[in-house]
This record gives sequence, C-alpha cells and structure tokens, in this order.
Amino acid sequence: MIRIGIENLEGRDGVLSGQRVGLLCNQASTDSKLRHSRDLLLARYGDQLTCLFSPQHGFFSEKQDNMIESDHAKDPVSGLPVFSLYGEKRKPDRAMFEYLDTLLIDIVDVGTRVYTFLYTMAYCMEAAAEYGKRIVVLDRPNPVGGIAVEGNILKDDCSSFVGLYPIPMRHGMTVGELALFINKEFRIGVDLQVVPMEGWKRSMLFRDTGFPWITPSPNMPTPETALVYPGQVIWEGTNCSEGRGTTLPFEFVGAPFWNPAELLEDLQATDIPGCFFRPLVFQPTSGKWAEQSCNGFQIHVTDAVRFLPYRTSLTLLQAIMLRYPEDFCYKEPPYEYEFERLPMDLILGDRDVRLALENGVAVSEIEKSWQLELNGFIEKRSNYLMYGS
Repeated sequence: MIRIGIENLEGRDGVLSGQRVGLLCNQASTDSKLRHSRDLLLARYGDQLTCLFSPQHGFFSEKQDNMIESDHAKDPVSGLPVFSLYGEKRKPDRAMFEYLDTLLIDIVDVGTRVYTFLYTMAYCMEAAAEYGKRIVVLDRPNPVGGIAVEGNILKDDCSSFVGLYPIPMRHGMTVGELALFINKEFRIGVDLQVVPMEGWKRSMLFRDTGFPWITPSPNMPTPETALVYPGQVIWEGTNCSEGRGTTLPFEFVGAPFWNPAELLEDLQATDIPGCFFRPLVFQPTSGKWAEQSCNGFQIHVTDAVRFLPYRTSLTLLQAIMLRYPEDFCYKEPPYEYEFERLPMDLILGDRDVRLALENGVAVSEIEKSWQLELNGFIEKRSNYLMYGS
C-alpha cells in the first residue's frame, strides 16, 4: 500500500516546528486507516493547529451543486474556526491568514481541469505569497493515473473558477505536482514545500493503490466516477442530465428526447476505445429532468488504460447536437460565478471547440487542432513530475 503526504509528515517535525498551522481539507482528507488529517495533526501538534479551511461543497462535502455556498463555521470536533473558501470569498483574505504561519493543503483532486479544488489551492498559494505565509502540500494520488493526458489547452478568454490556467482537461498530475507547476510557471512565488507519497506510481489508477476511497464531493461516489468525469463533466453545460440525482452521477447521461438506438449508430462509426455504452432509462430525483424518465446510457469503462474520457464525451455530445438540434440546448449562465459567458465555453475551455462540434467537424480532426499546444504542456509538465511510472 502507498503512503500519502499526511502519513509521511510524521518524522518531519522540522517542517512545522514553531509554526501556527492551518489546514485546507474536507471530510475526504483521511489516511489509510480513515483517520482524518485534522485529528492526526491535533494529536501530533496540539494547539499549533489553529484553523481549518474548506473548499467547494463544504467541510463535510454536503453541498450538492455549483454556487451552493458554505458559511464559515466552528469545527464540532476541535472547536477550531472553519473558513469557507466557497462562499462570500473564494480566496483567503488577510484576516483568515492571521491565524497561521503555514497552511497545510490536504485535498483529494480528481485529475480534471474543471475540478475547483485545484483553484482553491491556487488561490491559497496566491494569498500566502501576498501575506508572507508558507504552503505545504501533502500529496495524494491522482485517481485517474499520472500517465494519460488529454484535451485542449484552456484559452485566456475562457478563464474562470473551473479553469484558471492553460492546462488540458485531463492533466495527469498529482495535487503536489500541480502546486509546483503553478507556482513556477505562473510566477506565484510562494514559499512552497510538497510532502511526497511513497509507493505511488504514475501507472496506478485509484483501485490499484489499496487506499480507501472517500467521496471528495457529493457526486464523486466512486473511483469509477472519476474515470469518466474528465469527459462527462461537459454535460453540466447542457440541458442533458449528467446523472445528478441518481446513484451513478456522470456514469449516467441522458434526456427524455434521446433515442439510444439512433445514437449507437453514430457512436459505432467512431473510434472510442475502452468503454461500452449500455442503453438505459433513469429518473433523476433532483436537478435536470427531476422525476422525469431520461433515455440514455451508462458508460462502462472496460479498459481504463485505453479509455479516452474527453474524446468519448465529445463524440456523444456532437451526436446529440446534430441529431436533436431542436431539443438540445446549452445551459445558460450563471455557472460558477460567471454571469455572462456560456457555461459550455468555460467547461470546454475553448470556444472554438464548441463551434467545431456544432459545425460537424469530426472529433478526431478537432483533436489534431490542439495537439501542438498539448505537446507543449506535456513538455512543461515533465519538469514537475515527482514519481516514476
């Protein structure tokens, strides 16, 4: 079994010696024995731990959807203040950072550009640089592996809280590697240290780690959800259900106006390896099409190494656009605190990708259009990788 950053912090007492410590975490921030990082820090460092910070969905991951805010609170276990970074503010202010000298970051990322925990970390890094504080990232596995990289690079005009930096949809980095990458490439310049893992290899998917899975957000119930998420998240920008309000969000996708038999004809004409589209009918209990029957698919990943989640979902999205132009539509703003720009453009990260899909350009051709930029990212990324394959 691997050892993660919070476990490897033991024996490195000099890292936090004489420091007042804050912790960015949520309920998924546990060790291999399901002990929460807060409790481990309290047991080891006592009153050096002065405050907690929580990302989107709240400290207990209880808030279901985007733009459902969390208030500041008091932790019922430790009595420490919990500062919400998904409420009135998404970037810590000076008053919050007055509690600490070093901020420990121990969050579960899912390897996808639009997952906001990454940008909460980045905002904390920016604030720490501004206020003269230090950041220590306690590294954790990328649940969808550290080898595959897929998708277009975010364009500046699509920058938002679901995409602050020019990275692809599936980045193939751990949270610690991302912190190093962001700090150097985007000149944040914070005093940064990463406590690495032991035993993790880039080829590992989450089920290979032997580590317990705890849902980091309400609609990420299993590692299999994380596998499809780099593609299936795009449905958030449409009137089609991404499976919220079901037991298998993001694995389920559909809408009342879909005809799976027709769509399978389109899908079978394309190269989308490593998965099987199983037709089904589902009825969300909340969200889009709540209490209505949706025709669609469950995406079963049959070969995770060959599976290309972004290509797969773009292909299905284009089929829906072209098959059902009178029924299909995009979600209107707001989305993640953006009130004018189209949510789909923010999710895809490039308006030209959306326009190409609408115009019927083959997904294989669209992929070619971004390959040069993707190669550039892969080259930069190589300077920050901490683990072998």
